[in-house]
Amino acid sequence: MTTPRKVLAVTGASRGIGRAIALRAAAEGWSVVVGYRRDEEAADAVAAEIRSRGGEAWPVTVDITEASSLARFFAEASRRGQLGGVVANAGAATAVGGLSDQDPGALARDIEVTLTGPILTCRAALDHLGAGASIVLIGSAATQQGSPGTYVHYAAAKAGVAMFAQGLARELGPAGIRVSCVEPGTVRTDFHADPERPDKVAAAIPWGRPGEPGEIAGAVAWLLSEDAAYASGAVLRVGGGL
Repeated sequence: MTTPRKVLAVTGASRGIGRAIALRAAAEGWSVVVGYRRDEEAADAVAAEIRSRGGEAWPVTVDITEASSLARFFAEASRRGQLGGVVANAGAATAVGGLSDQDPGALARDIEVTLTGPILTCRAALDHLGAGASIVLIGSAATQQGSPGTYVHYAAAKAGVAMFAQGLARELGPAGIRVSCVEPGTVRTDFHADPERPDKVAAAIPWGRPGEPGEIAGAVAWLLSEDAAYASGAVLRVGGGL
């Protein structure tokens, strides 16, 4: 008798690191709910690629700042099978540059998506998770230097994500639910307002190059796996030495 695949829900999975996580998880045997906010075509393409490789995947729209949208997202994920994992990947850094030059509304929106969004994501997921489940939050190595002149507010929000992961791990430990955080360094994706930024800052990275999305996905896959059964409250930096 074939063991049913567990379902993994990934937010922000239509591109970049989220896409890489979805593809890697599917290769590891997860059925994947590809969460996206706007780019339906890209989310459909991720799900189609997973299915073409023999996996199961479904694109599902979600706004991580709205409780009702998250409730629908996880209800749909649970309809597909037993929810065994969540990756809170979606974030935003639209206000880029010196702090004094930024619009207060843009700053607030970035913080809402980057910090409040993952908190609400975890809250909505809890009704669907049981013992043995794993939650992985995506932080940032920007927490180490604070990203002066670029997005100090985003770095601060990601520091909050790391602390939230550690606190929630303690809260959910008695229920047998693991919570950890992966902090990517500079990764070559279209997340950056300046597409050339990853290579421009490469000299400041000890390894001398930006990371690739698949390198972050590998760390997430480990935290989702049974090999990480005793890893909860972990903050794993994947930043080429940053």
